[in-house]
Amino acid sequence: MKLVRVGNPGTERPGLVDRDGRVRDLSGVIGNIGPGELAPAALARLAAIDPATLPVVEGQRHGVPWTGIGKIIAIGLNYADHAAEAGMPLPAEPIVFLKANTSLNGPNDAVMLPFESQKSDWEVELGVVIGTTARNVAKAHALEHVAGYCVVNDVSEREFQLERGGTWDKGKGCDTFCPVGPWLVTRDEVPNAQKLGMWLDVNDERMQKGSTATMVFDVATVVSYVSRFMTLEPGDLIATGTPPGVGMGFKPPRYLKAGDVMRVGIEGLGEQRQEVVAYGER
Repeated sequence: MKLVRVGNPGTERPGLVDRDGRVRDLSGVIGNIGPGELAPAALARLAAIDPATLPVVEGQRHGVPWTGIGKIIAIGLNYADHAAEAGMPLPAEPIVFLKANTSLNGPNDAVMLPFESQKSDWEVELGVVIGTTARNVAKAHALEHVAGYCVVNDVSEREFQLERGGTWDKGKGCDTFCPVGPWLVTRDEVPNAQKLGMWLDVNDERMQKGSTATMVFDVATVVSYVSRFMTLEPGDLIATGTPPGVGMGFKPPRYLKAGDVMRVGIEGLGEQRQEVVAYGER
């Protein structure tokens, strides 16, 4: 099942995508897609609905596919070849940082460069959506807590992240720096999250091409590991790292500028498109 929220920012309606790729309106069935709708029993009720009985919605903006995201956890250097291009050692344990909730952005909304940004960069990532509370869970049971998966663009300002001291968070949490969607694809439609092709283009030039098969720490390991240090709650989002091809890795580096267009996709999870705009133009 592919779940969506469509409409203007702040007034999105819940929906699902039928087999023909059309959005069907769920607002007559549920008020929204939030943490309560991500539990297994709630998802089963939605899956039992015949999409043909729901109205078709056309031409609407896609928002973040669910609401009520308590926290955004991200994993750094989780692809060996990306760590190499960044000139950083392979981590012995997952690197964990947070993105601010104010960075959340619709999958096709504009990405705004931060004030005085010179080194804003792109990162296609597999997003993991938590459906049930996970606290110190074993790896063998970790995926039972996953509601589904989505595409995330972990946009990053490298100077803020790496040259300003302290943690990575200041370069990761800028407004609009976390486009999510277009869909939340439920776990039953993703039989193996470690076999998904992923890509990112800038101005129609392929920058990133990889596969979740090359993760250092797979999804189950990441969910289990993070749950040791913080309780994962329904609606929480984990961004699991990026393959090589980020702007920082080019020689010389290549960074985003106003007018650039990013296309971001993961096999079976859909595609995003964002135009980059200057600070204050969003």
